Parts: sequence; structure tokens; C-alpha cells
Amino acid sequence: MAKVVLKDIKKVYPNTETKKKKKKGDEPEKKSNLQITEEGVVAVQQFNLEIADKEFIVLVGPSGCGKSTTLRMIAGLEDISSGELWIGDKLMNDVEPKDRDIAMVFQNYALYPHMTVYENMAFSLKLKKVPKEEIDKKVRQAAEILDITQYLDRKPKALSGGQRQRVAIGRAIVRDPAVFLMDEPLSNLDAKLRNQMRAEIIKLRQRINTTFIYVTHDQTEAMTLGDRIVIMRDGFIQQIGTPQEVFDHPANLFVAGFIGTPQMNFFDGKLVKQDGKYAVTVENITVVLSDDKQKRLSDKNVPEQDIILGVRPDHIMLCADGIKGKVDVSELMGSSVHLHVSAEGKDVVVIVPTNGNAAHFPMGSEVNMIFGGNVAHVFSKETEQNLEW
Repeated sequence: MAKVVLKDIKKVYPNTETKKKKKKGDEPEKKSNLQITEEGVVAVQQFNLEIADKEFIVLVGPSGCGKSTTLRMIAGLEDISSGELWIGDKLMNDVEPKDRDIAMVFQNYALYPHMTVYENMAFSLKLKKVPKEEIDKKVRQAAEILDITQYLDRKPKALSGGQRQRVAIGRAIVRDPAVFLMDEPLSNLDAKLRNQMRAEIIKLRQRINTTFIYVTHDQTEAMTLGDRIVIMRDGFIQQIGTPQEVFDHPANLFVAGFIGTPQMNFFDGKLVKQDGKYAVTVENITVVLSDDKQKRLSDKNVPEQDIILGVRPDHIMLCADGIKGKVDVSELMGSSVHLHVSAEGKDVVVIVPTNGNAAHFPMGSEVNMIFGGNVAHVFSKETEQNLEW
């Protein structure tokens, strides 16, 4: 078991194009949201993270944000351009992947098609010249944990996607690694199977009790699996925290929009002070913020200003007088109705509980919306940072 520490990790892919001469004072070029410097394309930069022994960390973010590159640097499949990677008390920058005591599960399973399930799971142990009896014991234990004992004599082509992924996980388990790396292992599965496998990984984590580093673009996986979540964008860490922390207190506009389904609604508004108390105004309504928000804003002495106001769909209520909008789409989801409302020139999503009654909101019908001062998130219009933090 091992603690993993990443200190100022940076990954630069050298430019393959012919270098253009730049004038003095020219800004670094940006292409596909990644910075291009004289060295090349910067895929990951200023990455600092300390992962405790037996912790389950999830790296999450949109495609191209650098999360898989970071995982591959930990695995030794990508060189580290600068910074330090420690696993346990050993510096790993120049250590070969096979000597890092890690096991990796890939998105595409990466099973040997000509080998049986048993042979696939036993292969790494055979290479290490582990005794046959011990190999057999470890393979059968892992197969029992993953409920694939009945498939040990089959070849991968005779298995479903979920079964193949179990075999890939089993092959990693038998190595008894210090660190378990998973690169979007569920993304090739259908929605129902993904939910089942997510539950299996939670159970697996409790049984094998090792350090997990898991990469996904699916924020539901991140929220349900991780002890802590690392949210990335364009090679930079945006926020690190428990699932509840990043949901309740997003550090900036990007995190607020990325975490939560449906995503947070945003309004143009103003942060004002009334009788010494902070309030937000949107359109024709003013809402005084809750006491804990008052304290955080006061402690930072935040001035009155134009803001972007964020409110989650399930925190907006319909009322007699509030922010006016027109219903564009009404989606019945069983226990609730998701209303897509056009308000303030934006598409606002409101979740209305049905409470067992049929709720009818025809297209074009007018609604009024309000929210409480305890659920309002206040972001700077200039920096997009959460003004409370």
C-alpha cells in the first residue's frame, strides 16, 4: 500500500511543426485550449496532489483536459517533463513501469484474445516466475471476488463487455499492487451495465483496500466513487475536494457548470448591500443571502459588483411573483418534471417534484421563479471565481 505524491508535475509534448520566430513580448499561442510554448504543447501543468494510502481519488474533466496524461505519467507510460512523482518514499520519475508496483485497467480492456480468462489473469504472475500453486490461488480468489469463476476457461471473444472488464480488473487484482490505476474503465459499457459495474468497483475497493486513482469524464462516476475529486481543465487543476464539497462550494464557474446533473443555472445579476447585509438582485427580485454566506463575503470584504449568479435546478421554486420565464420544453421524469424555461435570454432548467400528481406545463406557459439565499452561488463576472472562497 502506498501514498502517492505529485509535485509540480508538468507534461510538454514537443512541437513537431517548424518553429516560427516570435517577436519579443508575444503572448504564448493557444490552440485547442492548450498552451503552446517554445518547448511545445503543454498538456498538464502545475499539478500538485497528495494522495493518502488507501484513498480513492478520481480525476475528472472534459476530453483533452489532461487527466489521462496525468494517469499515464503515474504509470510510467508517459515521461514527466518536470516535477516529481513519489510512490511511497521512492522517487519514480525514471523508474520503469514494471518496477513501479502499479496495476492499470484500460478503457478498451486490452486482453489477449488467444488466451483464456484464466491465462489472461495469470500472465503477469507467470512473467514474475511466481509458483504455479500461488498463481492458481490468486487467480481463483480474484475470480471469486469478481464473480467470473464460471468464465475462466473461456476466451475474451465469448464474453460480454461487462465480463471482459471484470477480467481486466481481475488481471490487475492478482498482482496485489500498491496503486491501482483505472483509465475510464466503464466508458465502453451501456448505461445499465455501467451502473452495475460502478457498484462492483465500490464493493471491490472495500475488499482489496488499496490506493485507487481513477480517471473519468463522467461526473456521476466521480461523485459516487471518489473519496476526493480532482477537477481538471486545460491541463490545470480547478478544484480538489470531497464530492459534497465540490457540489456545495464550487471554486469557479467551470466547476459549478461541470458538477451536477442537470447543470447549474446561471443568471446575470448584482451583488448589493442592504442595511449592511449582502443580497443578490436578478431582474425584479432581491434575495438576501444566508448567514454563512454573509460571513464569508464579509470576511473577504467583497465589494458590491456585477456578478454571475448560480442556482441549481432543484433549488429553484415556482412562485406567484419572481423571475419571469416561458416554458419551452416540459420533460416528465416520473417523480419530477424538468422544465426548460426561457428567462433573461437564457435556458433555465427547473426541477418540479410531482408528488404523485400529474403536473401540466404546456409549451409557452408563463412561470415565475424564486430561490433561497442559502442556495445562491455568487461568481465574479471578471475572474469567474466563487466570491465566497
